[in-house]
Amino acid sequence: MYHSVGDRSDDPYRITVTSERLEGQLAWLRRRGLRGVSMTELLAARARGGARRLVGLTFDDGYADFVTEALPLLRRWGCGATLFVLPGRLGGDNAWDPLGPRKPLLTAAGIRYAAAEGVEIGSHGLTHIDLTRADDLALQAEVTESRERLAELTGARVDGFCYPYGTVDVRAVRAVREAGYAYACAIDPGPLTGPHALPRVHIGQNDTAWRLGLKYRLHRLRRRPVGGW
Repeated sequence: MYHSVGDRSDDPYRITVTSERLEGQLAWLRRRGLRGVSMTELLAARARGGARRLVGLTFDDGYADFVTEALPLLRRWGCGATLFVLPGRLGGDNAWDPLGPRKPLLTAAGIRYAAAEGVEIGSHGLTHIDLTRADDLALQAEVTESRERLAELTGARVDGFCYPYGTVDVRAVRAVREAGYAYACAIDPGPLTGPHALPRVHIGQNDTAWRLGLKYRLHRLRRRPVGGW
């Protein structure tokens, strides 16, 4: 689970990795015979029993630096990824982070460019609200309308959803499943773990080679098995 790539001189939420750090992390994967892929590719391979050497790479929020900083590195290292974006904030910024700093989000053109380069585009909701606190109308809009807008924007089916803040409950999972998404990503959903509440590992600037190795080995021990396939 990544967010922003670039300058991290002001990074109170630890959501940013430098380009140099991301390149080192991708190189670490490749040296071990692993390859970063989109979530759809990972799950399709898993269904065939062939996901052993694959790692799903996700980038939340749809920051503009994905196209300028992350995408060239993904191409250089032969990796794919899923980019979760907010169609209700196209060309805006991360106004939901009260401490800042303000980071620009991708425009519609930027999202289309990423999609044309082979990046899977998924929904992060419309505006980045906590779905567990949303009323029924807002929940429906964040889940269903965001999917419809992205399908229209990219001309492609939108199969993936990502819960803002990683917060998830039974009601949110049900809404996402009923909206037609094939899968959804959370962070550590505990007993809700399944196709529509997939666990992820946060990767940050401090994740050097030995920390990556530790996280890779511990992930299966810390997370519940994903059933329901």
